[in-house]
Amino acid sequence: MTVSFARVPDNLRVGLFFVEFDNSMANNATATQRTLLIGGMLTSGSATAGIPERVSSPDTVGELAGKGSILHAMMTAYQKNDTAAEVWILPLAEDPDSMTAATGSIKVTSAPTATGVISLYIAGERIQLTVVATDTVASIATALAAAINAKSILPVTASAATDTITLTAKNLGLVGNGIDIRLNYLGLPGDERTPAGLELTITAMHDGAGAPDLTGALANLQDRTFDFIVNPYDDTSSLDAMKEFLSDISGRWAWDKQLYGHSFGTTAGTYAQLGTKGEVRNNQHETLMGVNKSPSPTWLWSAGYTGAAAVSLRNDPGRPVQSLAILGVLAPALQDRFELTERNNLLYSGISTFTVDDDGTVRIENLITTYQKNAYGDADDSYLEVETLFSLMFVTRYLRTAVTSKFGRMKLAADGTRFAPGAAIVTPNIIKADQIAEYGKLVWNGYAQDKEAFAKNIIVEQNAKNPNRVDVLWPGTLINQLRVFALLNQFRTRAESTGA
Repeated sequence: MTVSFARVPDNLRVGLFFVEFDNSMANNATATQRTLLIGGMLTSGSATAGIPERVSSPDTVGELAGKGSILHAMMTAYQKNDTAAEVWILPLAEDPDSMTAATGSIKVTSAPTATGVISLYIAGERIQLTVVATDTVASIATALAAAINAKSILPVTASAATDTITLTAKNLGLVGNGIDIRLNYLGLPGDERTPAGLELTITAMHDGAGAPDLTGALANLQDRTFDFIVNPYDDTSSLDAMKEFLSDISGRWAWDKQLYGHSFGTTAGTYAQLGTKGEVRNNQHETLMGVNKSPSPTWLWSAGYTGAAAVSLRNDPGRPVQSLAILGVLAPALQDRFELTERNNLLYSGISTFTVDDDGTVRIENLITTYQKNAYGDADDSYLEVETLFSLMFVTRYLRTAVTSKFGRMKLAADGTRFAPGAAIVTPNIIKADQIAEYGKLVWNGYAQDKEAFAKNIIVEQNAKNPNRVDVLWPGTLINQLRVFALLNQFRTRAESTGA
């Protein structure tokens, strides 16, 4: 019998007892699945633009990226849903020469005739102000602007001039146009009403333009893995930059990178606009949630639902994320929500969907990728579900760990070669048997299925051109998700049997 040592030399004559340790059969570790929040930083932030930083709280992000910045709000929403993740931020520089800030306004058209409370919502955050009959339109405008500026989490600054409050987005760019301004979101059930006589005229946020450059900042991530990447930008240039970053050919999913990761984002619009938006995307490493007229901005939705999904996908990548609550976002009004037919059609257009409970709780309905067609333009659902991508990540990393732990320093012999037990030698058949055994563990733990077919179809062979290389065809079948339960209720109105 030959036992292959890595450290204990063969030429020892001194005694007596020597030990080296071999952990090749003891590795049970899994990869750290980090979250990355991407967003523009404010000039008040202390972080260095383009350099990723590990963070632990919204307050920390507020200092690094600026209070009221996109990143500040994203971290707040993310941690409402996931408090166990290792979270990093990637703050982006915003170029004032190529980007403009969105603006909006609130005009106090008439003064109140009775005491009451203004309930103003900006980006889903409520600002309340008590007014009385003696207040003038100018004093109300001044007080309301002060109340807005006092709430540092808000993504806007406010300035008052006579009867008008001008709102300016803190972050530059197109994203600012999506900052919602409205009154009395909760309505009468929430005791929100405009005071008698008071009239406020709202002009929606507009004229924000441009987006930060993602490419250079993404390159600074080097080879650190990030499985959950929250992208607040839904413009084509930003989405395409992320697509290239995660590409199967030259990006993080490429054979020579093996870093993986998935981009989560949100896009806003009507049913028709969302369908059009989704149909021009085709990326298995990208998810876009479709939202219409929510008080909460798209970046909050992105961070919130990613956090909700991340908890589940880290625990079990094959378990469906449907019905998970998304905390920290406000649902659209009832008339602005999509009906079942519309949601089903959006799911055929690359757009993910949500549902809303009677109490306003928002829940994930189905998270899909935007991948819809193969290279020939034909319909392809192989990468439809997010769980498929995360199952592939898990299984591939599991296999890599098994191979590098057991076979990291082995000699390779042809099948049929006879050698001493314990020698650091493997053959294709030994590797094949090990792969079948590892697949059995995946099946037992609920990540894969159909072990018999796997054992029948797996191919492990020495490469014909390179005798030091083993090629493996891995024909695994991933676990599925129960998404639809269809029941034909063939009821009766007359008993067929009178027996006991």
